[in-house]
Amino acid sequence: MTMTTTTEPTARPRTHKRVPAAPNRARKNPTRKRGPGSYAVIAAVTVFVLAFLSPFAIILVNSFKTGADYRANGSLSLPEQWNWSVIGDVWERVEFTQKLINSIQISLGVVLIAVVLALFNAYAIGIGRVRWRTAFLVFFLGVNVLPQEGLVYPIYYLFKEMGLYDGKLGYTILVGITYSAFGTYLLSSVFSSFPKELIEAASLDGAGRWTILWRIVLPMSWPTLSVMCVFFFVWSWNEFLYPLVLLISNDNQTVPLGLSVLQGQYSSDPTSMSAAALLGVIPMIVFFLIFQRSLTRGLTAGAVK
Repeated sequence: MTMTTTTEPTARPRTHKRVPAAPNRARKNPTRKRGPGSYAVIAAVTVFVLAFLSPFAIILVNSFKTGADYRANGSLSLPEQWNWSVIGDVWERVEFTQKLINSIQISLGVVLIAVVLALFNAYAIGIGRVRWRTAFLVFFLGVNVLPQEGLVYPIYYLFKEMGLYDGKLGYTILVGITYSAFGTYLLSSVFSSFPKELIEAASLDGAGRWTILWRIVLPMSWPTLSVMCVFFFVWSWNEFLYPLVLLISNDNQTVPLGLSVLQGQYSSDPTSMSAAALLGVIPMIVFFLIFQRSLTRGLTAGAVK
């Protein structure tokens, strides 16, 4: 008896056919062609920038000219020989070192007073929600729109009676209080949109009003405060009417007042005036370059949430 064994056919392994990958064709982003409108905008911006920078270039060129060179070649030509002594003469004539120290001291004091007062006022109005909040905001807004010419004479007589006339301390307090009105109006609008959840959570944890101000509100308000500091410093540096009336002695005058003595009623020296203008602009340029990042962060802080 023979046994027959049947062998089942073995299944063939399935072979997966590889589909050739499609060639990686990089999509070419079509470049947008600039139309006449784009070129017109670029040309307008270029003209605006050149028109804005041209006075500074003229001041820079004329600051190193002699009087004879200026009279012979005019204000738009390059100096025949760069004369550095003009700036040195102006520095000594106006006692620029003392004027520079006075301006720095007054501007820093104004920034400190204005920012501190604005912070406290805005904290009470924007977060504390005091009564008559709208009336206070209208008052601070009204202070901002009052012209200096209408306030200078009452302030003059007030300073005379209080013994603050011709003193840097009284002038610094005056300008600091004046600028704090704008800072209060600005910070109040910022603090009014402050997240209430953070304030309530801090209150539940036992934090008082001072703790909330210094630990929560102040760190989150640094961008806005930095912008205010820059603006207040520049505004205080460029003040002219108030120091002209309230600071009469040579030892207390600021840079704008010191440079104004170079312009007489019947005489004028264009090269000295250009050198004086250059000396007055350089500190502001240095200050802006130092605090450029803080100013940029503060201006763009409200755009990103």
